[in-house]
Amino acid sequence: MEKSRIILGLAATSALCFFSGQTIYAGEEEPIVLRVCSWEEYIDLGEWDAEETIELDNGTVIYGENPLYEDFEDWYRETYGREVRVEYSCFGTNEDLYNQLNMGDTYDLVCPSEYMIMKLIAEDKLIPYSDNFYDQKNTNNFYIRNVSPYIQKTLEMNQINGKSWSQYAAGYMWGITGVLYNPALVTEEEAATWEIFGNPKFNRQITLKDNVRDSYFAALGILKADELTDETLLHAANYSEQLADAMNDVRPETIAQAQELLNQLMDNVYSLETDSGKADMITGKIVANYQWSGDAVYAMDQADEDDFELRFAVPKESTNLWFDGWVMLKNGICEDTDKQHAAEAFVNFMSRTDNAVRNMYYIGYTSSIAGNAQDNTIYEYMKWCYGAEDEEEDIMDYPVGYFFSGDNSDKNYVLQSASSQIGRQLYSQYPPQEIIERAAIMRYFDADANKAINQMWINVRCFNIADVPMGIWIALLVVLLVLVWMRFRKSSSKMLHL
Repeated sequence: MEKSRIILGLAATSALCFFSGQTIYAGEEEPIVLRVCSWEEYIDLGEWDAEETIELDNGTVIYGENPLYEDFEDWYRETYGREVRVEYSCFGTNEDLYNQLNMGDTYDLVCPSEYMIMKLIAEDKLIPYSDNFYDQKNTNNFYIRNVSPYIQKTLEMNQINGKSWSQYAAGYMWGITGVLYNPALVTEEEAATWEIFGNPKFNRQITLKDNVRDSYFAALGILKADELTDETLLHAANYSEQLADAMNDVRPETIAQAQELLNQLMDNVYSLETDSGKADMITGKIVANYQWSGDAVYAMDQADEDDFELRFAVPKESTNLWFDGWVMLKNGICEDTDKQHAAEAFVNFMSRTDNAVRNMYYIGYTSSIAGNAQDNTIYEYMKWCYGAEDEEEDIMDYPVGYFFSGDNSDKNYVLQSASSQIGRQLYSQYPPQEIIERAAIMRYFDADANKAINQMWINVRCFNIADVPMGIWIALLVVLLVLVWMRFRKSSSKMLHL
């Protein structure tokens, strides 16, 4: 009889797990240790002030008290009945992360950018997400239930070595690149082209990014400006494919042309930078800056506090579509199903709409999460940030259906906002569809192309002795001979006096 009760109890528990989509673990098992590594300041750490509480029109109240990874530990225990301990650490750049991995650091879940994801897939260092992770019937699978149709389609359509990105990566943040500028000193027309970086009007008043991929993209935009803005290309049936090919041109002759151009740009820009450009724009040290959309929003927000307007322009030639995504490392998970379950649950927890809002509020970037027909929290947050005020007179309809439902004509996702938001924060965080249509993703380059481009960048950033003109060498030789002659003459004079 006792055995029957046990069997019935187990059967009931199994049925409960099946119908709820949850896995129940015995409470006596050791905690799962989940090693997570992400960009610095890329997950909300809580400690919000009370006045920072976000109250949305749909009734959702959002407040960050604890770090999200600690909230995840509580949620996982309550949801799955097992302890998990998150060891959270950060990296500074994609290259830093890659070097850490090669030096032996071990992580289970990391959040690099798209090109590093492609590299890790190509090197067979990742494991794919499980089929269960993509089961929309599971109510705890917040990622697949909430991810933007636009982002998911992008991940599914792009491949590396025949493998779809969506098998290995879950989108986290995304955006585009463009030019952050001071409208008091730079016109929109001047800013809306990659050619601004060579414009002598702004000599030593503008900055480029200190990384090869972003600067190479800008160089291609300048080199191919006529091609990219030609009406024949713009109206071609395969425009997106041709655009992607043009902005990923790594032929030797193109790399050589890009090096020559970038050397010229180095004589015009103030500096190369990674993070200081935001502060330099806010303080007025420079007038324009190559910028990622998320950092552009941050800079505009900070400048607004000082009543100093900055704006964001997207080059007419093309813009670079980027995203950061969560991937699971093979040497971290090590075929441990419990650890993989915890890693996938972490991604799902971060993809819950209220948590996506917390991260957007903290970071300033745009989440890949859009919500769904039953949960419009993300759209309501966008309204909370950028919706037109009652007293606004100059307002516009701003469609964002392409991101939220996959249909830009969807009337449920047409935001009424101030017309002044064109070129400002809303425009930067959720670019109009016509901007998205001229966005290209930079691919992962093969070993030969990567080596050539990296060498090109070394030649641009560092002093290249081969670039010194022959006239300079002759002048230096003459000076050297004169110095030697003078020293010899002085020595001879001393000998005569002796």
